[in-house]
Amino acid sequence: MENILQQLEKRREEARLGGGKKRVEAQHEKGKLTARERLEVLLDRNSFEEFDMFVTHNCTDFGMETQKIPGDGVITGWGTINGRLVYVFSQDFTVLGGSLSESHAKKICNAKKICKIMDMAVQNRAPVIGLNDSGGARIQEGVASLAGYAEVFKRNTLASGVVPQISVIMGPCAGGAVYSPAMTDFIFMVKNSSYMFVTGPDVVKAVTNEVVTAEELGGAKTHTSKSSVADAAYDNDIIVLKQVRRFFDFIPLNNTDKSPTLEVFDSINRSEMSLDTLVPENPNTPYDMKELIIKIADENDFFEIQKEFAKNILVGFIRLNGSTVGVVANQPMVLAGCLDIDSSRKAARFVRFCDAFEIPILTFVDVPGFLPGTSQEYGGVIKHGAKLLFAYAEATVPKVTVITRKAYGGAYDVMASKHLRGDFNYAWPTAEIAVMGAKGAVEIIHRADLGDSGKLENHRKVYEERFANPFVAAEKGFIDEVIMPRNTRRRIARAFASLRNKKLSNPLKKHDNIPL
Repeated sequence: MENILQQLEKRREEARLGGGKKRVEAQHEKGKLTARERLEVLLDRNSFEEFDMFVTHNCTDFGMETQKIPGDGVITGWGTINGRLVYVFSQDFTVLGGSLSESHAKKICNAKKICKIMDMAVQNRAPVIGLNDSGGARIQEGVASLAGYAEVFKRNTLASGVVPQISVIMGPCAGGAVYSPAMTDFIFMVKNSSYMFVTGPDVVKAVTNEVVTAEELGGAKTHTSKSSVADAAYDNDIIVLKQVRRFFDFIPLNNTDKSPTLEVFDSINRSEMSLDTLVPENPNTPYDMKELIIKIADENDFFEIQKEFAKNILVGFIRLNGSTVGVVANQPMVLAGCLDIDSSRKAARFVRFCDAFEIPILTFVDVPGFLPGTSQEYGGVIKHGAKLLFAYAEATVPKVTVITRKAYGGAYDVMASKHLRGDFNYAWPTAEIAVMGAKGAVEIIHRADLGDSGKLENHRKVYEERFANPFVAAEKGFIDEVIMPRNTRRRIARAFASLRNKKLSNPLKKHDNIPL
């Protein structure tokens, strides 16, 4: 018995060492944690239960039979984050570059690594977090490793909308490997040490003659500010994993579970007098919508998503009275808060995530319309704008909307209007709800007076008196109530409380056909 225990401990120690001390040291020299160290930071202390520690690859070609390492380049199992169940896998770059093999990915006899974890997550209704640090498919295994990827992709698809899926890119993620994170709900990256691309710099140079670095092509800055592939990036491994722990507290375990309700010490009746003067008197002067979000949130905590991309719209999570709420808000500081292609895509995806996982949606509106221009029209702003409209109309979760200033044209409809099944639609006294702004409207309606500035000014004043306020819409029932800005937190919280047991369903169908 003693020999068996010694042998077991020896095998475990081999697995814990991964690719060996030299490769572990090389990982540390790059400022990166090892796969196991990352799990220690991510999960609650002593909560990790590992699966398949002794699995090895099946390849006997190219000298691979002498490179069998227990675990085969990925650590899988389950644990808890603040006491809540989560399934995890962590790719180990010290073992053959973390390359994906058949054992690494494919479900063989219900006992192989990543797919097994994903299957268990769906079966047991808990999120999956993948820590990606891999050189890609294992070339020595040929098509078998590609088949392994496809098995993972299939599970990403089937798990979508059932359990939350989170990807953390903590090193290279290239070629076919990028498509698994792309199908997950959220992607977080590490600055200067992680990158994602379908084809690397060498291939790009060979095909297009462009010279580009890995960081420029697929680094964290590129994917958070230009491509929108990633949702956030942080300075190092420890910070990103701590932020994932924080983020995890906002989301439910599955699509039938509620998000966790945390104890809160912030009075729900708190008034914010400063909000009464947030909107400037000049309707063309910008202000920071983020200030409003932070001031109405429990303890001023706002977890923003895609902060660096499409800055003319804000999305993220807050808590109200301890419960998670998804926030979508136009940002007047950027492009005057206009909707465009990028902001529509960004917000639509966020709204659909919230709806899939029963997270109520709060919308703050200050939108003068869709951004005009040939680049937008040629780029398909019609179809992309329709994505956001579709997402709001389809959503069955509680929806509360507050119009703070401008709500013009079709953008008024798109931004969670009453007509898209908004539950509570409030407006501040500063709200302007109209087809368009006064100047443009008057120049169209009173075209005959274009040469007379005095008459135009009188017409503008009449138009503003009629439409530069929320009461016309309120008279028609499109606005439920005009509220004082200082009371916004209390009114929104009460609205969501009244919608706690809301039941609404869409017509029976296999799935919708959102304009992709």
